[in-house]
Amino acid sequence: MSYVEMPGARVGIRMWADPATVEDGALRQLHNVATLPWIKGLAVMPDVHYGKGATVGSVIAMHGAVCPAAVGVDIGCGMSAVKTSLTADDLPGDLSRLRSKIEEAIPVGFSMHGDLVDPRRLHGFPTAGWDDLWSRFDGIAEAVHFRRDRAARQMGSLGGGNHFIEFCLDQAGAVWLMLHSGSRNIGKELAEYHIGEARKLPHNQGLVDRDLAVFTADTPQMAAYRNDLFWAQEYAKYNRAIMMALFQDVVRREFRKAKVAFEPVISCHHNYVAEERYDGMDLLVTRKGAIRAGSGEFGIIPGSMGTGSYIVKGLGNEASFNSASHGAGRRMSRNAAKRRFSTRDLEDQTRGVECRKDAGVVDEIPAAYKPIEQVIDQQRDLVEVVARLRQLVCVKG
Repeated sequence: MSYVEMPGARVGIRMWADPATVEDGALRQLHNVATLPWIKGLAVMPDVHYGKGATVGSVIAMHGAVCPAAVGVDIGCGMSAVKTSLTADDLPGDLSRLRSKIEEAIPVGFSMHGDLVDPRRLHGFPTAGWDDLWSRFDGIAEAVHFRRDRAARQMGSLGGGNHFIEFCLDQAGAVWLMLHSGSRNIGKELAEYHIGEARKLPHNQGLVDRDLAVFTADTPQMAAYRNDLFWAQEYAKYNRAIMMALFQDVVRREFRKAKVAFEPVISCHHNYVAEERYDGMDLLVTRKGAIRAGSGEFGIIPGSMGTGSYIVKGLGNEASFNSASHGAGRRMSRNAAKRRFSTRDLEDQTRGVECRKDAGVVDEIPAAYKPIEQVIDQQRDLVEVVARLRQLVCVKG
């Protein structure tokens, strides 16, 4: 860990990355966050990179305040993974049919389900709390009420960007299912609405960056944001759970003879807020591009679509607010990747993976991301590796 002091900052920045390798824009963002009056600590993960408002790969602890932009616009975005009883010996040489069946079962990109998914009809789906989620919809921001039907039909859909569904092998030859998604458009609209509301508040007018506007404790605006935030985080959790159930159903059908069994699902948010206590103080801890890594807690740290991913267990390092990175982290923007790389480059870098290899996903090429092994190595005091996975099938939005 590097400890970086910056002029005017209220806290030092604890950094699990080489400061010399962090882009100037991200360093400026981190400095801006460290000057906020409410901040009590700032930890930076090895996958750190520039983001809107707050830096991706940052863990921000505040007392009596929360910054909506420090959560990101995909509230509750995160990962789910499950180990199966399948092994490499059970697999056919051509996995294109499996990829097609996954894409048939789970809408990707802007697509959504034509008929609402009934979770009670999904094998093993945990329905406790499902009715409560939708009964609370009328209590969230009125600005998104007209989106209820869309939100219901997007439940159990992947989305686009860096979201993915993967069929993987670990080093022992066991098959894992893994996916990455969040709260879809409803979470984005709630985030943008509350960021806009925060920017209007008088106490935010003098901030060095208005995107870092906060809500403060014991105000109607904070209460409204917390209500909507926690609802969207639940939506994201159910979205991943439904997709994982649909994914498992596909695998059961495609490998019927193997009578596939599944271990408990590992699931973790990496864009969210949690109430946690450190040094005797109750804090609101915002993780934007970071997972919780409390002692013994399982987490998922994915690499890019051609480089592999890691299942980890947290070591409970309080200096990082019990956190770890959420992935490899981009080392260049999407536009820069499109300018630099071609579909041939994408084919070369994803050889052996059944996935899209067209111009629409060149911005997700592995070379646009930091090396995942380096990212893992920089946080050996935050997590221990449980399994390393390599992709066999990758479905992108």
